[in-house]
Amino acid sequence: MTKTYEAVIIGAGIIGSAIGCGLARRGWRTLNIDRHSTSGQGSTSSSVAIVRTHYSTVEGSALAWEGTQCWENWLDHIGTEDPVGMAEFRQTGVLSLKTEENGHLEKQISVSDELGIPYEEWSVQRIADKLPGWETKKFGPPILSAHDRFGQHTGPSIEGAVLFPRGGYCNDPRLATHNLQVATEAAGGTFRFNTDVTSVQTNQGRVSGLIVNGTESIDCPVIINAAGPHSTRISELAGVADKSRITTRVIRHEYVRLPRPERSSPDEPDFITFDNDIGSYTRPDLGNTILTGSEGTEAEGETPADPDDFDRNLSNQVLEPIYRLAQRMPTLGIPNSPSGIVDLWDVSDDWIPIYDRSDLPGFYLAVGTSGNQFKTAPAVGELMAELVIACEAGQDHERDPLQFHLSRIGRTISLGFFSRNRAVNSTSSFSVLA
Repeated sequence: MTKTYEAVIIGAGIIGSAIGCGLARRGWRTLNIDRHSTSGQGSTSSSVAIVRTHYSTVEGSALAWEGTQCWENWLDHIGTEDPVGMAEFRQTGVLSLKTEENGHLEKQISVSDELGIPYEEWSVQRIADKLPGWETKKFGPPILSAHDRFGQHTGPSIEGAVLFPRGGYCNDPRLATHNLQVATEAAGGTFRFNTDVTSVQTNQGRVSGLIVNGTESIDCPVIINAAGPHSTRISELAGVADKSRITTRVIRHEYVRLPRPERSSPDEPDFITFDNDIGSYTRPDLGNTILTGSEGTEAEGETPADPDDFDRNLSNQVLEPIYRLAQRMPTLGIPNSPSGIVDLWDVSDDWIPIYDRSDLPGFYLAVGTSGNQFKTAPAVGELMAELVIACEAGQDHERDPLQFHLSRIGRTISLGFFSRNRAVNSTSSFSVLA
C-alpha cells in the first residue's frame, strides 16, 4: 500500500531533522528518511559541533546568532525531554586570532556590532596573560612542515584576537539530532531508517513521490534534499544536479584528539580557538583532551571523495595542523599514532550553503551545509519550513526572494542570499569558516 505524506525530507542528519521539525510544527505531515540506522549517524556524528558567530557575511552570522539562542536554551527549543538524554551546549567562548589574511577580523567585528553579538578585542599582552603557555610570535601564513621556513618566526608577535564569549560547542551532535527527531515526532512527523532512495517520481512537471528500496512507492508533492554528502546523487535522481549556478562537491576531512597541554594555572581558560596565523583550530573535549584540525590552507588543498567509497583511516597529512599547533603551544604532545575522525563534507563553490527551491517544482535544496552549518541547524529548520510553505503557496522566490525573520535576534534576511543561482560570493572566506 502506497503511503502519502505532505513532505519527505531525504536525510536525518542535524539539518534534515531540523527541517522535519520545522515543517511538522507547522502542521505538515512529514517523513524523514535516511540510509543509516539512526538519526545523526552520517556526517553529523563526526561534526566537531562548534557554535560560533564569526562568519564573513552578515547573513551567515545572523543565522548562526539565531541558532546560538536555540543552543543556549536547548530544552526549551526541543520542547520535550528525550528519554535517551539531552545534548548539552557548553559555553566556552571562542577566541579567534587576528591576521593580515583575515583582515584583522574587522569585517567580523563590524558584523557583530550590527547584530549585537558580544565580543572583546584582546591585545597580544592580554593573550599572553590569559594563556601564558602560548608562544605569541608570528609564524604565518601557514605552511607545511617540510617547508624550509617551517618553525621560523615571521614577525615579533601575533596581532591580537577577538573573544566571542557566547560561543561554545554541543557535547554530542548525534544526541542533539535525536533530540530533534523526538521534537519532530511530538509534532506528528515520522522517521524511517535503512531506507535508500531509488528514484524521484514526477507528474505533469512537478514532484509526485519517490521510490525507496527499489520497489516501495511513497506519494508526496514536496521533497527536500538534505542528504549531506549524498545530496548530489539525490539531485541527479531528480534531474536537477546540473541546473544550478552554484555547485557542490564532496571532500574528505579529518581531525584528531590530543592530550590538552598542561595549564599554567587552574584559572587558565579553555577556549575554542581559531588560529589563522598557523591554520589550526582547537576545541576542548572530555577527559582533559582537545580536538584539533586544519582551518584549510592553500598548501594542504582538498581531497575529493566518493561518499560510498572513501578511506576512513587517518592520513599522514593529519599531522600537519598538529605540527603547526605545536608552534603556538610548545608543550603540546605529538603522538606517534594519533587517533581521530575521518569523514566527508558536502561544500559549495563558496562554502555558503544552498537553501532554495530547484528547477523541479516541489523539489527543494538544503545542500552544501557540511563543516559550518551545524550551529545554524535549529534556525535552518525554520527557514526551510517557511521557504517551502511560501513557494508551495505560489510565491515566486526567483523574482521575489522570501524575507525570513529571525525572531530571536530581531533580524530579517533575504533568502536570495542562499540561492542556488547566486554569483559566487567574493566576500566568503572560501574555507570551512565560510
